[in-house]
Amino acid sequence: MARELGLDRRTVGKYARAHTWQEVMRRPPRKPSTLDPYLDYLQQRWDEGQRSAKILHEELQTKGYLGHYQRVKMAVAPLRRGLPLDEPRERPPSPREAARWITTHPHRRNLHINDRLPRLLDHCPELRQTHDLVRRFAAMLDNQDAIPLPDWLNDLAHSGLAPLVGLAGAFREDQDAVAQGITTPYNSGVNEGRITDVKLQKRLMAGRADVPLLRHRVVLIAHLRRRYTDLPTDPGR
Repeated sequence: MARELGLDRRTVGKYARAHTWQEVMRRPPRKPSTLDPYLDYLQQRWDEGQRSAKILHEELQTKGYLGHYQRVKMAVAPLRRGLPLDEPRERPPSPREAARWITTHPHRRNLHINDRLPRLLDHCPELRQTHDLVRRFAAMLDNQDAIPLPDWLNDLAHSGLAPLVGLAGAFREDQDAVAQGITTPYNSGVNEGRITDVKLQKRLMAGRADVPLLRHRVVLIAHLRRRYTDLPTDPGR
């Protein structure tokens, strides 16, 4: 067969062993969509007999879906032909994405993250341990309660994860300041912002201006920051 068709023997063997045509199709991974968290619901409603893409779209809107009707229509098209939903092939999250998922408050995570994060933690005990420690520290900040801090530091130091063990040592060197940071509303954020402004202006104007102009720009940006910070907050926004 390989000689007759002019194909590689391994290619012919792959086709010969395939039980369905899907096994030999090479499809590029579909990009994630805002509809992905609702695919299970779409499948459930289709199985229950709902065939109207318009009604399905309206139902999804009540559940928080903000996408267009056409996306729902395209998603159910395979079901009309007796094929399964075109589900995306998930790629593993990057370390930065995983860190953002863990540090984001659970109430502020979207449905996609709430679906993927538990599965990610189930596959990595070290990451689950890190997640639990991070959320415990976040709870101390939310409640402005430093009483659990010593026990938390002990768990951090005995976690067996080198970065967390090092963090525990750094916190213990200045534990009183950490406790003050947890229990009081004061922080150095404003000062850090001013320092960032000064560094930014220095980099932008390096070699282009002398000290008087740099000073003028730094004072101006501080004035603008104060002006916009003092604006009244619109409750409707």
